[in-house]
Amino acid sequence: MTDEDKAQQAARTRAKIMEGLARAERALFTRPAPKSARAQMKFLRKREKGSTKSLAERLGVSRKTVQRYLSGASTKPNKRLQTALVKETESEWQPQVRAHARQRATTSGGLVIKFRASLGFTANGSSDDARIRDLSIAVSPSHAALILAAQGEGATDTDLHKVVAEAIADAYFRQSGGGRASLEVEFRDVQWLEIEF
Repeated sequence: MTDEDKAQQAARTRAKIMEGLARAERALFTRPAPKSARAQMKFLRKREKGSTKSLAERLGVSRKTVQRYLSGASTKPNKRLQTALVKETESEWQPQVRAHARQRATTSGGLVIKFRASLGFTANGSSDDARIRDLSIAVSPSHAALILAAQGEGATDTDLHKVVAEAIADAYFRQSGGGRASLEVEFRDVQWLEIEF
């Protein structure tokens, strides 16, 4: 495998972590987020205190584009704008529900991370060698706090990947202490990943 292939594989793994966190938050919603472009624009304009200029900057479009969707003159956004509308709407939707779930995860409940990926230590000849594993792992509230703080602070995908890998390694390999603390965990080739609050 070339260095470029490895970099692309690592990028896909990190993207799956971000997607997993986003899906976990969507699963918390008690009401569905707005679906139409107009409803999303109206919701986001409220979050921007009525400013179409701020909303346009946030979405990376012109103010006129925002006004066309708000008036109903435009209804079908291009793929880039549609993605931005969904992402921004969901990031602002039901903040109290999300805040409550995050507080519970970081103080008492932790997170559950389910995945199929290559996981292990580079511990030649041991049962802890990196290999594909299907696992469901409960990570501690302290690790949940690190993961959610990293996400909330806009950590790079690489930093978030390291935090998640350490949380999984501690829960799966290091729960009984032992001499593995100094070994570096491998968490790569993620085929799927789900996170639950």
